[in-house]
Amino acid sequence: EEIERETAYPDGKVEKVLKNGCHLVFFPNGTWKKVGSDGKTITVTFFNGDVKQMMPDGTVIYYYADTKTTHTTYSDGLEVLQFSNGQIEKHYPDGKKEITFPDQTIKNLFTDGQEESIFPDGTIVRIQRDGSKSIEFNNGQRELHTSQFKRREYPDGTVKTVYMNGQQETKYVSGRVRVKDKDGNVIMDTKV
Repeated sequence: EEIERETAYPDGKVEKVLKNGCHLVFFPNGTWKKVGSDGKTITVTFFNGDVKQMMPDGTVIYYYADTKTTHTTYSDGLEVLQFSNGQIEKHYPDGKKEITFPDQTIKNLFTDGQEESIFPDGTIVRIQRDGSKSIEFNNGQRELHTSQFKRREYPDGTVKTVYMNGQQETKYVSGRVRVKDKDGNVIMDTKV
């Protein structure tokens, strides 16, 4: 681009105004700033390689050179972090966070303390504030983990519960109930 005028300041700063209306400001430490011809698009390239862009719509994009991470802040308050390993985090204005991991697992962290993870195979894990966990498998099976028991529900209606003391209870859709002690010994079986 052709330079319209150039000004050197006593502090070592140099400003160049280009014919297209852009302003370039060079600082003694190696940082430089470009103000677009619209006066609203500003890019600052820091001496350490970081780059900060301010867009006319209020979006701010900051690139951290050392970690190869981009942090975008939108005017509505949404923040998006993109890491060099492919992980993407979205921080919403209401406090919710969504993390997409490199393997495409998605984890949602809700403001009320609940969590939800969606795995690439379709498995969904939800953790409640009280620590209880529900797991929905892609084969139709479901699990519920609480401080008292772990329960697995099968698509055919069978329900198997393992209590914290090790006792197991299996309820079949036929109505049959089988109970085993912690060592696996059958202590009750109501064969129908």
